[in-house]
Amino acid sequence: MNFKKLEITKKKFNVNLKFYFFLKHIVKTGLTDGQVGSVLEVCGLKSKFNITVSRLIEHAETNIKTGTKKQKILLEVLDEIDSALSLKLFTFSLKLYSIKDLLLQEAKVKNLLDMSKLEDIDPLSLEYDNITLYSPYSTRVNGALLSLIFFDKLDNKETNFISADAHNYVKSLSNTAIELKSKGVESNQIFMLLFNESINQSIISDSGSNYEDRIFSVLTSIGINKDEIKKTHDKDDSSTEFDFFFELKGKTFGIGAKRTLRERYKQFIKTAQMSNIDIMIEITLGIDLTEEKVKSIRKHNVFLFVADEIFNLYEYLRNTDGVYSSKNLTIKTLNLLI
Repeated sequence: MNFKKLEITKKKFNVNLKFYFFLKHIVKTGLTDGQVGSVLEVCGLKSKFNITVSRLIEHAETNIKTGTKKQKILLEVLDEIDSALSLKLFTFSLKLYSIKDLLLQEAKVKNLLDMSKLEDIDPLSLEYDNITLYSPYSTRVNGALLSLIFFDKLDNKETNFISADAHNYVKSLSNTAIELKSKGVESNQIFMLLFNESINQSIISDSGSNYEDRIFSVLTSIGINKDEIKKTHDKDDSSTEFDFFFELKGKTFGIGAKRTLRERYKQFIKTAQMSNIDIMIEITLGIDLTEEKVKSIRKHNVFLFVADEIFNLYEYLRNTDGVYSSKNLTIKTLNLLI
């Protein structure tokens, strides 16, 4: 199969490169809304290209504190305005910079709403796990889709998604976007380079607590002293590590915690045959827990706790002695295992 050669013209590359340069460096300036407004006011004055650039430089030198990083970067940006097209790219970049944070906040809303639900959800449930698992990616995906929609609306001159006060501002932004598109500027793609960097800086990559942290939280909440819970290797089988090891009423408990078991459960079975530990427990979501695995694990007297949704979904889990829903991970249940 033959593919046509992928080619980007030098003209298209250069105009998008300059656009990204302006966006990136304007963000570095950290201009306030008021400063952006005053710069745009200078750009809006009816004058020839050279006069406008001269006025912008004069404005930066007199209105931005001398010697500051902000002034230095802004002057570097202004030095790169060498044509009417680059001036248009500069003003367009300023306007996008002024609304970037609004889009960023909107992108974060869905993740914040999802995370706010967690306080009412069982931390060992499948629902909780899914929210925390996808949380680091939620804002990024939402941001990418919002950016796509935003620029699509600009291209189609749709301004009914904003307040009446901002109508003229976005209408002007839309006209500029359309004009620059005819010059080869890919607004959404280049803006997303910058927008994604802002998103990455604004969120915590592991915003959801991991599975072991959640189990630790449950154990301490039911009365196990946090200072007595250890992570240790089994004394008789050093190849097995207990994520949680503690004593209760003179009996030793060793707990393995894995979202999915895969073949790791076999190691726990091996340890159960060798170890002198009193009670061994596997805590898992249960999404890959087949009936055959359950029988094999229980045959060696290892107890199982699985996510409540999975426990209620499969009859063989509910009908097997020694298999419990995560909701039953209580001090009462642990005492019954002794």
